Amino acid sequence: MTIPVTIRIQQADFDIAQEIAALTDGRADIGAVVTFTGICRGDDSGKAVAALTLEHYPGMAEAEIARHADTAISRWPLTALTVIHRVGRILPGENIVLVVTASVHREAAFHAAEFLMDYLKAHAPFWKREESALGAAWVDAREHDDAAADRWTSR
Repeated sequence: MTIPVTIRIQQADFDIAQEIAALTDGRADIGAVVTFTGICRGDDSGKAVAALTLEHYPGMAEAEIARHADTAISRWPLTALTVIHRVGRILPGENIVLVVTASVHREAAFHAAEFLMDYLKAHAPFWKREESALGAAWVDAREHDDAAADRWTSR
């Protein structure tokens, strides 16, 4: 059976409830849905953040996310999967990313969602520029994000 997978990169915001409804509508094989929503913070380590600008390489980003979605599907018995990542200028309090995983049981849905978020945070081909009162600067990769993603390769 083919598992429905939705991957979108978009500037527009998304409606979490609408995305869950689209994923579960008419489905009797789903016993658990796990969602993760990343939201733009207004503070980063004590520094006020005015906005984030996210950029990506069109085509490459979708393909990389799809590759990791395939990995999640091969590792856990998922019944559906959605990943939405925004690009463009995002203000504090606005949504950045949504991962929705569905399975017959909760454990698979939780693990798959965590795996996908760890990957997106550490390795997805997005570039983030942070705006503050001091100006704008590109955000470097963080060691703890790499460590979180790396733990899945040892399992």
